[in-house]
Amino acid sequence: VESQGSSLLPRRKGRFRSGPCPHSQGSFNHLFYLSHPADDWKAVNEELQKACRYVIKNQTTGDRLKIRVVAVNEGGRSPPVALAEPVVVKEVADRPKVRLPRFLRQRYVARVGDKINLTIPFTGKPKPVVSWTKNGGPLDTKRVNIRSTERDSILFIRAAERDDSGVYEMSVKVEDFEDKAPLILQIVELPGPPASVKIVDTWGFNVALEWTAPKDNGNTEITGYTVQKADKKTGDWFTVLEHYHRLNATISDLIMGNTYKFRVFSENKCGISESATVAKEEAKILKTGIEYKPPEYKEHDFAEPPKFTTALNDRSTTVGYSTKLLCSVRGFPKPKIEWMKNQMIIGDDPKFRQICVQGICSLEIRKPGNFDGGVYSCRAKNDLGETVVSCKLEIKQPVIPEGDKK
Repeated sequence: VESQGSSLLPRRKGRFRSGPCPHSQGSFNHLFYLSHPADDWKAVNEELQKACRYVIKNQTTGDRLKIRVVAVNEGGRSPPVALAEPVVVKEVADRPKVRLPRFLRQRYVARVGDKINLTIPFTGKPKPVVSWTKNGGPLDTKRVNIRSTERDSILFIRAAERDDSGVYEMSVKVEDFEDKAPLILQIVELPGPPASVKIVDTWGFNVALEWTAPKDNGNTEITGYTVQKADKKTGDWFTVLEHYHRLNATISDLIMGNTYKFRVFSENKCGISESATVAKEEAKILKTGIEYKPPEYKEHDFAEPPKFTTALNDRSTTVGYSTKLLCSVRGFPKPKIEWMKNQMIIGDDPKFRQICVQGICSLEIRKPGNFDGGVYSCRAKNDLGETVVSCKLEIKQPVIPEGDKK
């Protein structure tokens, strides 16, 4: 027999037996009797039951009950069969479970002075016993308040301090069942300034600095440094490096004749340190004699032999209609241009007009006749060589309509 709430249930798939069910001929019924230790036996089922199981309801949790069963048929009642030990009515235990929120499964980070109010739900039946520890020991109740209900437990810190950091563990227990969940709490604050800052070297317009990490990192890692400089004349500080990760730096582009001071701030996820560490030394950028020596450049040799970048194209025209031949050439020194017809230099023939401007060469043939056709060439030459391009010019007869011929 098992108990659940205010009911008594048969154990093992709901069967309660005072012994094997009778298998002889005839129909059997059962009477179930219930008795408190100080009371007489009372029947709990008003009507006979043919089944070999019965649920006894409306019992009080914590009572110790005696139970017996009587089999009944037409021949009468059997002797009663009772359980050897009284049954204690109690709730069936539901294993306890801590339902740690997702954002608390990793390290929970808060700043010094923040209010911590974390609610952790749990399940279990009957109501689990909730307990807390910090780093394996008891909590400081002056710093940490715990409030627990039937469904959750609240960890409350009014104003967090660095000492509140640690591993908190919540435990819920029901009888012999227990579940635990750790909670890592990290309380952080602004870091202290670097332990020391010094000037290592000064040369030209540059200063080399070195510094050491702060003694107090604010209970979290250092994420960078801020470096500032100040001209001794004005005393105004200017930032030259921010979010800088190394422990050394070179400050450049300083002004000749000025004297500089340097200081460094530390930085973590809370921000930069409230104070900075100033280097004891000062850096003076000395005036030095400067003699300008212009760089020597090798003069580029632009000389090249003539080369046609655009060749002549074959053309055709009609008798009496002027035409032009075009090409382009480059070279240095500037090449001399000569036009030829059938390998004969044209020269200053007024029938031809020769033009060459910025490497664009043209030959205009004015009102060509039947004998002006042939192979035309353009030759370019300078001290480094010469080159020639050619094309054919075809002179066609004009087409005379049939009516005009008559």
